[in-house]
Amino acid sequence: MDLNPHAEESYAHPRICLFHVLFKAGALAFYILSALFVNSFVIIFVITVLLAALDFWVVKNVSGRILVGLRWWNEINDEGESVWKFECLDQESMARMNKKDSWLFWWTLYLTAVAWLVLGIFSLIRFQADYLLVIGVCLTLSIANIVGFTKCRKDAKKQIQAFASQTIASQFTSRLQSAFSV
Repeated sequence: MDLNPHAEESYAHPRICLFHVLFKAGALAFYILSALFVNSFVIIFVITVLLAALDFWVVKNVSGRILVGLRWWNEINDEGESVWKFECLDQESMARMNKKDSWLFWWTLYLTAVAWLVLGIFSLIRFQADYLLVIGVCLTLSIANIVGFTKCRKDAKKQIQAFASQTIASQFTSRLQSAFSV
C-alpha cells in the first residue's frame, strides 16, 4: 500500500534534475548577462562554450542515463564510417522511469536549443557575427544531444517492440504446442 498518494508527483532524482537544468541555465545566463559585466569577447566565448560543453557532457553521460534511461555515443568503425551506438534500460526499467524526470529532461533539451536559436536571430539582426560563432557552437552541442537522444529513444522503442512481439510469438507457439501435445 502506498502511504504517500502524491509520491508520483515528485522528482525521483532532484539533484540530477537540478544539475541538468543548472548547466543549461548557466550557459544561457552567462551569455546573456556577460554583455553587462565583461568587455572581452574572448572571455565570453571561452566561458560560454565551456559551460555549454559541460552541459553537453552532463546530459549525454549522466542525466540522460538517469532521467530517461538512455545513452548514446558515436564511433568510427574500421572502414572510417561514423556509427551511432545506443544504450537503453530494459523494458521493465523503462516503464518505471519517473514521468516528471522524463518531462523535465525532454522539455529542457528542446527549450535550450530554441533559446540559443532565438539568441542567434538577435545576434544576426544586430550584425554581431562574432557572437554568432558562440551561439553556433552552443546550438550545435544542443542539437547533437537532441539528435542523439531522439535516435536513441526510437531505437529503444524498436527494441521494446521487437521484444514484445518475440515474447508474444514464443508464448503463442508454446501454447499451440501444448494444445496439440499428448
